[in-house]
Amino acid sequence: MARPRKFDTNKALDGAMNVFWAKGYEGASLPDLLEGMGITRGSLYKAFTDKKTLFLTILEHYEAEHVAKAVTGLSDVDIPDGADRIITLFRNVVAAAHRGDWRGCLLCTAAAGPANDNAEISASVARLLDQMEQAFVVALNASPRFADRDDGARATLANLLLTQYVGLRILTRSQAPLEMIEASVQALESMLDAAQ
Repeated sequence: MARPRKFDTNKALDGAMNVFWAKGYEGASLPDLLEGMGITRGSLYKAFTDKKTLFLTILEHYEAEHVAKAVTGLSDVDIPDGADRIITLFRNVVAAAHRGDWRGCLLCTAAAGPANDNAEISASVARLLDQMEQAFVVALNASPRFADRDDGARATLANLLLTQYVGLRILTRSQAPLEMIEASVQALESMLDAAQ
């Protein structure tokens, strides 16, 4: 009979997520992960097999904790105009930078980093990015500003918005000047406003 784990799985996953978020997949060493998770090497390998499997688990954890929140925001019927939902999402990136949170987005960092060369990680990243893109479509479909656009045009714009979002989060992670991050969001707002 297998012995029960002697650590809090959610707490350990939060710790690993923060390490990967801060250091990236390649930069997160085993000692970093063990310290962040508060577990032993044996416990890590027993529970997660290896670093890649742990990272795939972390992407699922990040999905539940962060991607789902963004998707929910882009689908929030309490904000009637979907374009306003999109603007809120981008403004939240600026607000995080103002608070001194320069981590960017773990998903965006994974998409841009060497870990994405692994087929399993790449497939997981692509699936999560697709969730975000489809959430942009939902928001655009709910905006009177884009009611005259056909489905193909809204899908193309959703792809552009995803590209802008990933780029903005990577700019944030690189600690680009706050003025540049703010200007990018203002340009996006102007583009969405011009559609009215």
